[in-house]
Amino acid sequence: MSHDVKRPLDGHPVLQTHSLDEARQAVTEVYLDHDLRADQPGRLDMTLNAVEQRLFTAGFLTYGANATLSMPPTEDCYHVNLTINGATHAERSDGQRASTEARRSGLILHPEQTNIVSWEPDAEQIILKVPRKSLETHLTDLLGQPVNTAIDFEFGLDLSTPAGASLLASVEFFVHELDRPGGIAEMPVARDQFESFIMSQLLAAGRHPYRDDMLAEPGLVKLGRLRPVVDFIEMNADEPLTPTELARAGNMSVRTLHASFQRCFGMSPMAYVRKVRLEHVHDELVSRRGGDQSVTEVATRWGFYHLGRFAQQYKDRFGEYPSDTLRR
Repeated sequence: MSHDVKRPLDGHPVLQTHSLDEARQAVTEVYLDHDLRADQPGRLDMTLNAVEQRLFTAGFLTYGANATLSMPPTEDCYHVNLTINGATHAERSDGQRASTEARRSGLILHPEQTNIVSWEPDAEQIILKVPRKSLETHLTDLLGQPVNTAIDFEFGLDLSTPAGASLLASVEFFVHELDRPGGIAEMPVARDQFESFIMSQLLAAGRHPYRDDMLAEPGLVKLGRLRPVVDFIEMNADEPLTPTELARAGNMSVRTLHASFQRCFGMSPMAYVRKVRLEHVHDELVSRRGGDQSVTEVATRWGFYHLGRFAQQYKDRFGEYPSDTLRR
């Protein structure tokens, strides 16, 4: 494939090389230690783009030749290989085998297994490196109960199911936004929430022993149990809040939090956060507590970075645009 073709995360290049040793070193530094072999080393045409985010690392990788990676257990990370072009063939030390097909299947590399993956020359993947702490803590928050062992994912990941297709689409949107000036990379609140969302989708798309419990109907709590969450929102509305933090404040699972807010307030927890932030913006504009500050300065202080969307949300809530409130 021509290097003139736009590839995922081109704005975050790590290495482009024909050297087997350079390719192995770069992938080791970004992802994991491994042994790399190529049928015809002189034909290697490797490209690696990658960026480390708060909860995981996202990257694009292709070798442009028949290549085989032998990877010992990482112990501390899961690797999610989403094949977007070509095919790969893999096996792991417990005997499971899987092949991936472009946009239809992928792999989840278990942190306690040895994995061997063979790439065809046209294979391209978006790869997520997810620390065990990030994913297992996220699953703990979703379930409301501790997860103390590695999540035993099936090796193969079906991207043709609704959950799998949604995971792939979300990851592709995420990496596109990381490349776009003014995109999600410059919006810490939105970026953190979207990373959490992708981990939820991974847990819904992959097969593992916790999946049925995770997808079961959540329990509900009464309004009084939500008071600590509401108080936490009021006190920290200018901070980059996430559903996970709110669930911890209420000592409940994220799923129970969502279901209970929907029942008690008719909206999601994050919609409630947005409502509280809009009220703070309104109060400041009415009282001019911000002095000579503009609408933009007040809005961004309360976590609104997409000003066109913010203005419409403000009008829906208060019946006028924020600029009208400030003039009045």
